[in-house]
Amino acid sequence: MAGNVFSLLRRVVAENGRDYVGAYAVAAGCLVLVAITTAFSAWILRDVINEIFYNRREDLIVWICAAVLVAFLVRGLATYGQAVILARVGNDIVARYQKRVFAKLMALGVDFFADSRSGELAARINQNITAIRDVLNLTVTSLARDLLSLVGLVGVMVTQDWVLSLASLLIGPPMVLAVAYVSRRIRGVVRDTVLLNAHVIGSMQEVAQGITVVKAFTMEEQLTARVGRLIEQARERADRLAGISERVTPMSDILAGIVIAGVIAYGGYRAIVVDEPPGSTLAFIAALMLAYEPAKRLARLQVNMERAMVNARMIYELIDMEVRQEDVAGAASLAVSDGRIVFDRVGFAYPAGGPVLHDLSFVAEAGKTTAIVGASGAGKSTVIALLQRFYDPQSGTISIDGQDIGSVTMASLRGAIAYVSQQPYLFEGTIRDNIRYGREDATDAEIEEAARLANAEEFILSQPQGYDTPVGENGVTLSGGQRQRLSIARAFVRNAPILLLDEATSALDNESEKLVQDALDKAMRGRTTIVIAHRLSTVVGADKIVVMEAGRVVEEGNHASLIGKPDGVYARFYRLQGESAPNLLEAPRPGETQAKQTG
Repeated sequence: MAGNVFSLLRRVVAENGRDYVGAYAVAAGCLVLVAITTAFSAWILRDVINEIFYNRREDLIVWICAAVLVAFLVRGLATYGQAVILARVGNDIVARYQKRVFAKLMALGVDFFADSRSGELAARINQNITAIRDVLNLTVTSLARDLLSLVGLVGVMVTQDWVLSLASLLIGPPMVLAVAYVSRRIRGVVRDTVLLNAHVIGSMQEVAQGITVVKAFTMEEQLTARVGRLIEQARERADRLAGISERVTPMSDILAGIVIAGVIAYGGYRAIVVDEPPGSTLAFIAALMLAYEPAKRLARLQVNMERAMVNARMIYELIDMEVRQEDVAGAASLAVSDGRIVFDRVGFAYPAGGPVLHDLSFVAEAGKTTAIVGASGAGKSTVIALLQRFYDPQSGTISIDGQDIGSVTMASLRGAIAYVSQQPYLFEGTIRDNIRYGREDATDAEIEEAARLANAEEFILSQPQGYDTPVGENGVTLSGGQRQRLSIARAFVRNAPILLLDEATSALDNESEKLVQDALDKAMRGRTTIVIAHRLSTVVGADKIVVMEAGRVVEEGNHASLIGKPDGVYARFYRLQGESAPNLLEAPRPGETQAKQTG
């Protein structure tokens, strides 16, 4: 385990040491001055006692007082300097790792987020990142301040009385054994404590995001009890951690008390019986008592370092996580000329589930609208997820204009696609910001034109600050239809040749659906469009309808040809659904739900 700690410390230093060597050198210099002035404070006490109070040397009062004043002035300035420098470096390191972790999260695939709770992940990362700073700061302060202070004070003790010094050092071996015992006990407890605290914070964030559902279903008591149990588990684990990590303190205090009491008894005997000046003994006692704090910090160093290392190790587990989906070597950019999409014998299964698609084959013709319909679990949303390479198929190929999407860069593939989901997501910022996410270099004029095409301008201009109105967390201040129209405006701004619509009107009321459908009709013109819908009335005008069942294509054609097959799957769905039962097809199974969430 010591080797693992050392290798991790070496990695932290290797990644950050070069960039901060100057700042750490200055901080270390300040800490050296703190150590020197601390040792000097104990050493000068002998002359204060012997020369001023015992020998009554009036001529030395000014010099000794000046020396003490200078020592404390230097100590105060050095303490301030190292604290400010280490704080600034530490903040910079935290910011650096926050950027690294966020970049890693952006590189990881959708499968990672499907298996992770967002709130818990964010809380854990927040706790872990500060550990990198703590590892470096503990290393610098322990070596430059505590170790040097201890060495200097031990030197003062030896110069005053080497016999007492040897006797005092007898507390070392018991302290080493105590620290080793505590360090062994603390490793697993720290990790469990971090994970439990992250779970608590994640649960609270989850409740805050779903507060309307909580209130609607009167879930307050249930959730209060559940989160209360989590909090109690976290508290118990934190209590256990405190109980273990603080065991060093009573051990060190008891040993230090024994030594200091012995020194006072021995010094008192020599002063009373032998009639020796008390200056050396008092200087020794002062040095011993001043040495106690750095010695205790050094004794706790392994315990504190172990806690920091556990957190640092957890953050490196994320940073080092393998990215399952990456561009293949030499991947070219996708060149879309027409936008013809071909699924050729595609097979796919989610990592935690059984097969979803079986030899799926169909063609979405360039510039045409292809609708995909089918019962729950047919694999419709999985088609959308695979086309965007949120996942890679286990067999078969997906191509656009003859180019296998697995051989092109994901950035160019997704840049050629505009996506509108059933549950549009809005990000923190203004309405204008959220539309501009479709294309970063879009001008204000293009954003406003996209909003007009999406039938969104009227409600945008009615907002307090128009396009510059903050939308709140996930657009909480807007209705479902308004959020969906902003999502469509985002797709307009992207101006991509391929448009994917995943049940984009299913959650809307009739009035909102009419506005959104009108905007979608504009967006679909001249683009290769794949539509997933469970309201068959919304796909009757599609150029082609692909009917899926259990991960396979069972029928293809337009509405007229498919409805003309009385025994066909599409005709049966159409008869069952009608206008009065628009939701008969939807009761998502786990695989489908996962695909929708990741989309």
